[in-house]
Amino acid sequence: MRKTMRKVLAAVSLLAAAGCSVSGASGDSGKIKVVVGYQSKTINTVTAGTLLRSLGYLEKRLGPRYKVEWQDHDTGAPITAKMVAGKIDIGSMGDYPLLINASRTQATESARTELISTTGYNLRGGLNMVVVAPDSPVKDLTGLKGGKISASVGSAGHGTLVQALEKAGLNPATDVQVVNHQPPVGASQLESGGVQGYAQFVAWPGLLVFQGKGRLVYDGSALDVPTFHGVVVRRAYADQRPEVVDAFLKAQLDATRYLHEHPLAAAESVAATTGLPAEVVYLYNGPGGISTFDVTLKEPLKAAHRHDVPYLARIGDGFSGVDLKRFVNDSYIRKAYGPAYDTDAASTANPAKITGTDPVCEKPVTDPATASELWLAGTAETRPAATPACLLRQIAAAGDARIRAAYVPDTTTGTRWFAGSSVWLKDPGAKKDARFLPFTTQEGADAYRAAHPKTRAVSYADAVAESGAR
Repeated sequence: MRKTMRKVLAAVSLLAAAGCSVSGASGDSGKIKVVVGYQSKTINTVTAGTLLRSLGYLEKRLGPRYKVEWQDHDTGAPITAKMVAGKIDIGSMGDYPLLINASRTQATESARTELISTTGYNLRGGLNMVVVAPDSPVKDLTGLKGGKISASVGSAGHGTLVQALEKAGLNPATDVQVVNHQPPVGASQLESGGVQGYAQFVAWPGLLVFQGKGRLVYDGSALDVPTFHGVVVRRAYADQRPEVVDAFLKAQLDATRYLHEHPLAAAESVAATTGLPAEVVYLYNGPGGISTFDVTLKEPLKAAHRHDVPYLARIGDGFSGVDLKRFVNDSYIRKAYGPAYDTDAASTANPAKITGTDPVCEKPVTDPATASELWLAGTAETRPAATPACLLRQIAAAGDARIRAAYVPDTTTGTRWFAGSSVWLKDPGAKKDARFLPFTTQEGADAYRAAHPKTRAVSYADAVAESGAR
């Protein structure tokens, strides 16, 4: 693992020596070029990447004098390498890659970058997860001892894996073998049996589970450490082109607003662009989704970065630490956001909630901790459910053939997950609309059952069948 990290950091250094920036220069057309690095399939960054690009908001904000070049990558590492070399002006990536980005650029003022906004976050860490094969006997992380786990070294998913293994009593360096893969390669390795576990960031775990190629064994929310993605800019470029940075952040605000106001349309758009199923995109980016989209740089996220630095230092040699006070700069987003910035930055409430009236239980949907959602085939809108039990009743009434996707929040962590892939418990003594309890993992369900011995395990099919019983 340390050898892999050394190779990654060496590659960054070589690119840094390759030459000075040409990204802000005018091309043959006479237009000023703006180069944006993004990760199309990392759908926690869509408001600064995939969705923003498809909506054209940045181009509209900049006007005809500018030409935007969008560069798509699977992870944050190549974006950082190109920013160090002056080949990308603005980029988006996850929390651990952001720290590497800062580490690799802070020593040279001409290459120094700054974190200027957030794209999306999860306060408990649910954006990163560990998946095993569907028929794997592994029930928790301890079952992976002695096995191989695929991860993108230095990524947010890798960082969560290291912390989770230690919390489970395992040594990440000796008890498992972390194999460095790009997310698609690791997914193939899991399917072929080349690795026993797969630790990745949004949206890869959800994709494998939705495709029936994986089973969730560790929900990052169990770690209870915030995880997020953000936007970085080269400081020298920001000094040279402050109008571009302002236009980018205002365009990001436009895209965030669009995502909140048109969640299904946004999911369909991202799906069409990336090839990801819309149902997976909506799992993360829809109302009450695993991702909370908010551009402000919140204190819990800054604290998470401070918490993450020691773990990143242990992943591999060459990480020199980070001066976070010099790296995090909210002056740009304050200017673009306006007078409500401080108030909104202090809030951690998800601005995109599931609302409406449950058509079966006939009650308003008001509690985010239990609010669920049903997406029926051939419909332009989803249907809200007040509780997971109410959702099961809707599913029973609709029939399997009509179900496109059904989403429920984990009873303990609140992580939104597919109802059909959740682990279910039944509490016979609870009220009818609160009788069925979903969990993202078997470990989570077992822990809850140990504390609530009157509950019993129930299959998803039986939960649907029994949901309408008195």
